[in-house]
Amino acid sequence: MTRDDAIAVLTEAGQAGDEAFPLLEAAIACAIHDYPFRDPEPVRTLANHAADRLAERIGGESPDDALAETMAADLRLNGDLLHYDDAANTDVIDVAERRRGLSVALSVFYLDAARRAGVKAQGVDFPGHFLLRVETPEGPVALDPFSQGRLVLPSELTRRALRAGLTPHVADRLDVLMAPVSERQALIRMQNVLFSRAIRAQDFEGAERSALRRALLDPEDHRPWLDVAAAREKQGALAGALEALSHARTLDDPMEVTRRMSVDRVRLQLN
Repeated sequence: MTRDDAIAVLTEAGQAGDEAFPLLEAAIACAIHDYPFRDPEPVRTLANHAADRLAERIGGESPDDALAETMAADLRLNGDLLHYDDAANTDVIDVAERRRGLSVALSVFYLDAARRAGVKAQGVDFPGHFLLRVETPEGPVALDPFSQGRLVLPSELTRRALRAGLTPHVADRLDVLMAPVSERQALIRMQNVLFSRAIRAQDFEGAERSALRRALLDPEDHRPWLDVAAAREKQGALAGALEALSHARTLDDPMEVTRRMSVDRVRLQLN
């Protein structure tokens, strides 16, 4: 699978509705887009095993227990505490091999298995740490894929929210803390993590790739194109930066003035 192949998959995923969003294949395409010509079959194999095992467990266990036991105990998926900032932790091909990763990357396997086995699970874009919301007969519960799928109690959610800087009024509202996001947004969050890390490392080529993936996954959002432009400008690719800014201008958004200023700044450098 080449980088162009990955772009084609991500472009098609960006056009799909949230109900038909191909999470697993889009996550594979993101990994290949960063580092092409790798074999994605271990990812699909692991995902198939997860879905089959979860379907076997569903009959005798609660949905949250079945999901956590399948992914953390049976398949040994867990967070990487020792090498938290390793780029492999956000790459589903590497995660499938190592059985270690960041919460948002592990969630790709959780969400794919849940969908295929009939468990209602959604991502939660919790501040600082991606979580899962699983619907049970007693109501929704929060799971932490990074910590072996451990149940996160409401009191702990509040403590985590306060540590992340949320106000007490917001931190006490479970409906806000456990608000679900789409699978598309889960994958976009993973690209945001990669973009932030690449910028800190001054890896502007990597930053450009992650921003471009966000743009492809959510083609109606102008913001990824601004990040693409910024990364290209840092590389001295001013014509490419101007092209990205021009693309952002075609999207309807109140930030038009800001984009015009960015376009003018880059154009001045070209002239």
